[in-house]
Amino acid sequence: MTPPRPSADAPPCRQYLPPEWSPQSGVMLTWPHPHGDWAARLATVEPVFVAIARAVSLREHVLIGCYDDAHRQHVAGRLRAAGVELSRAILRVVASNDTWARDHGPITVLCRNEPTLLDFRFNGWGGKYPCDLDDAVTRRLYESGAFGATPLQTVDLVLEGGSIEVDGSGTLLTTSRCLLSTTRNPAIGRERLEASLKELLGLNRILWLDRGYLAGDDTDSHIDTLARFCDARTIAYVACDDPADEHYAELAAMEQELRKFRAADGTPYRLVALPWPRAKTNEDGERLPATYANFLVINGAVLAPTYDDPADGIALARLKECFPDREIVAIDCLPLIYQYGSLHCVTMQLPMGVLSES
Repeated sequence: MTPPRPSADAPPCRQYLPPEWSPQSGVMLTWPHPHGDWAARLATVEPVFVAIARAVSLREHVLIGCYDDAHRQHVAGRLRAAGVELSRAILRVVASNDTWARDHGPITVLCRNEPTLLDFRFNGWGGKYPCDLDDAVTRRLYESGAFGATPLQTVDLVLEGGSIEVDGSGTLLTTSRCLLSTTRNPAIGRERLEASLKELLGLNRILWLDRGYLAGDDTDSHIDTLARFCDARTIAYVACDDPADEHYAELAAMEQELRKFRAADGTPYRLVALPWPRAKTNEDGERLPATYANFLVINGAVLAPTYDDPADGIALARLKECFPDREIVAIDCLPLIYQYGSLHCVTMQLPMGVLSES
């Protein structure tokens, strides 16, 4: 149901970015296709997208961007074969370079429970990859009517959804390596960037992590690979327990930063360490960024990435501690990390009131 609009004489309200655990109308996916970097791995990666779409569709709608009409028919067939109720899936034709909806999808803010889509610029994680089609995905979906009557605001600022985490109490958690990189917004310093984000996202404060990285990550340390809010007082974070691993000192330093942070009420955060999976490498021996922090919160559940690793069960149990009232749904995401991302990276939640269900 669409919330009633305020009267013309209602006082202005401050728009804010709701936390991921707020009620959702759906989740956005951009389906892999033969025209992008997934071409050689479609047979292994498409089942991951099917599993995500099915899990989401059981609880809310799933909006799927398809490359062209033929691809749309193909995706519908894959969903139908997996038992997905197609009335819960909204398939729209929108060409893309890649599949990382977290970073080219809209960031949705609310004002009196009415949503507005913020369409930030996407520049391929600082110019690393072609992104002309991806940068237009949100606007093209908007023009197709996928978001119904939800208004869209274009923002002349580079920002990726995977680089920000909010707690619902006016706090944003991010990393300086990403947001302050010179390849994204070189003309804007930290002070101006903070002011812009506070205004656009309804923030009171920003917590900056200066340490922490994952080998193989090409996002310049997106926060959703390292540390995540689970509620206003809980942060789940990646911890390395192997002193011989290259990440050990850096992630230990990140943990110390997290211990110094305080929640909005002034108390220390409850910190929940997520386990460290065995090193995953590609055919060239390059380390891949497997992380259990890349989970997705949806209505009534948490979709949790697994990697065919002995630590999978521990990760699922730790996430259950963080989300005791939600079902923890394991999704095999080992194929995703071959393109350097995981479950949260390929999804973008859409708050209640956003999606057109026709």
